[in-house]
Amino acid sequence: MGERECPLEGLGGLVQMGDFWTNKNIFITGATGLLGSWLTIEMVNQGANVTALVRDWVPQSNLNLSGFLNRVNLVRGAVEDYQLMERCLNEYEIDTVFHLAAQTIVGTANRGPLSTFESNIKGTWVLLEACRRSPLVKRIVVASSDKAYGDSGQLPYRETTPLMGRHPYDASKSCADIIAQSYFHTYRLPVCITRCGNLYGGGDLNFNRIIPGTIRSAIFNERPIIRSDGTYIRDYFYVKDAAIAYMFLAEKMEDGLLGEAFNFGYELRLPVLDITNKVLDLMKRRDLEPVILNEATGEIKHQYLSAEKAREMLGWQPRYSLTDGLLETIDWYREFFRNA
Repeated sequence: MGERECPLEGLGGLVQMGDFWTNKNIFITGATGLLGSWLTIEMVNQGANVTALVRDWVPQSNLNLSGFLNRVNLVRGAVEDYQLMERCLNEYEIDTVFHLAAQTIVGTANRGPLSTFESNIKGTWVLLEACRRSPLVKRIVVASSDKAYGDSGQLPYRETTPLMGRHPYDASKSCADIIAQSYFHTYRLPVCITRCGNLYGGGDLNFNRIIPGTIRSAIFNERPIIRSDGTYIRDYFYVKDAAIAYMFLAEKMEDGLLGEAFNFGYELRLPVLDITNKVLDLMKRRDLEPVILNEATGEIKHQYLSAEKAREMLGWQPRYSLTDGLLETIDWYREFFRNA
């Protein structure tokens, strides 16, 4: 299938999963986040009954702007609220849980680690404990991160690489990941874990991140800002591919995969300066030379993944190239700022 040939709503019609999700009762935490919004949209398109947990009301969130917020059961509250989690799973008769809620911004975690630990670590054990007490939950996908591996000398990261997060955000993801594993090994809770590269795509309103920040700068005729020295290496992963991967994994969980962790990414090794210049090239704005501040602290210098396990055990392949994902993302932000 061509990577830009499906203009349908949601994920562009890329997901062809039969009727697996039809009338299934799905609970998505962090539903207004970058990944949560696209996953929610596609779940609704697939005929699922989605219950979305939303902590803060963000008027410009992708889920709200898309109109899909009005097509789900909306629950306001925090994932750390055990009574709320237990009530949601019970009252909405939840079958499948996608746990995406987290404080995801490294700088925010460095400035105030307690709120990050509260949402990322406590939120995970609270939700998993509520799932353990629910007889209806059949599958749980927990979002970890490539940051959970920490500053490892073993590159690319493989699922066997030790989880050694040292900075607050990284440590929170290491802890949440290990807690999810413990619930499988101790209680046989039906859990799988995902570790993705740096997600990008339309709907990311954190303009401190390099891709949305660069796009916004180019649209407003400003030089993009690079907080590091430009040599930090990351594996950038398009959010629509991530949403497809989550659904794909959840469908296959009953095939002897419970308790497994999977890396998902494009297996690219891109310095920050290179991804910045690629965005500028696609926007035909190479006249805007990046400003390199070289002031990043508390961040891992080199991170990239091996997705070999996902390819071999799941038969997973990405649907988008980096270029096509960036082109769609640029289009999303142009429309967003046009209507702002």
